[in-house]
Amino acid sequence: MKGILLAGGTGSRLFPLTLVASKQLQPVYDKPMVYYPLTTLMASGIREICLISAPADLPRFRQLLGDGAQWGISIEYREQPKPAGIAQAFRIAESFVGQENVTLILGDNIFFGSDRFPEAFAQFQTGATIFGYQVNNPRRYGVVQFDAQGQAMSIEEKPIHPKSNFAVPGIYLYDPQVMEIARRLKPSGRGELEITDVNLEYLRRGQLRVIPLSRGFAWLDAGTSSSLHDASVYVQTIEKRQGIKIGCPEEVAFRCGFLSAARFEALIGATPPCEYRDYLENVLAEFKVQSSRFKVQGPNFEL
Repeated sequence: MKGILLAGGTGSRLFPLTLVASKQLQPVYDKPMVYYPLTTLMASGIREICLISAPADLPRFRQLLGDGAQWGISIEYREQPKPAGIAQAFRIAESFVGQENVTLILGDNIFFGSDRFPEAFAQFQTGATIFGYQVNNPRRYGVVQFDAQGQAMSIEEKPIHPKSNFAVPGIYLYDPQVMEIARRLKPSGRGELEITDVNLEYLRRGQLRVIPLSRGFAWLDAGTSSSLHDASVYVQTIEKRQGIKIGCPEEVAFRCGFLSAARFEALIGATPPCEYRDYLENVLAEFKVQSSRFKVQGPNFEL
């Protein structure tokens, strides 16, 4: 499966911060926002990723992420000349995806606290899989309605009168049919190619699976000034409380087995002295202790 990371848009809800840098390059506590969706893909086993952004912002993403080889992945870049809806990403990345399964993740979505995504990715074969997350104000999102058996009945985009409190987070899994569906889409009344219309077509074909996410799972949409601040506070609280980092590509690459211990250690050596390096050194030290005790094989212990 390949991954698309959509980091485009105008970022108007974060004005004037986005006069300085793209929304997805804004800091969420101690890391750029884009690190969080990137590591969600990596932790789910995705190693081929296409990042889509505005032409003016792509050089900054390339400077930050490079080609991904330092983390054992590959990152390609595509231009989004003008934002025209989430589903536009499939038209832009069509040559990248080819005839493979693909996941699309939004660059301002932060997820933490469950292994549901790696499970869903591993189980995915055909059709489409999306997720449902209970929120207090579903009118801001695509909303899915379930029947008594837990099957999706309808999906509406930003409804005035939502039929449920289950919003659809910004991560979607599709088989190659999505390319044909995206090519045939017509702009909505908002003038956008709606991802909800893609999901509705899979629902019409009887090929849509919706997985509800548990209460203990955290989904943060960092697209406004207030939610960006809230996301930073949340990440800081978890990291300080648990002594872990959220959205750390070096650690995720190492724990997923994308990097050997030697390559991970070399990566740490190239990191300037800072709290981030201290954390990576602790991860490596922990691995060495466990390796000596249990002779760890394969992926480097659980995420």
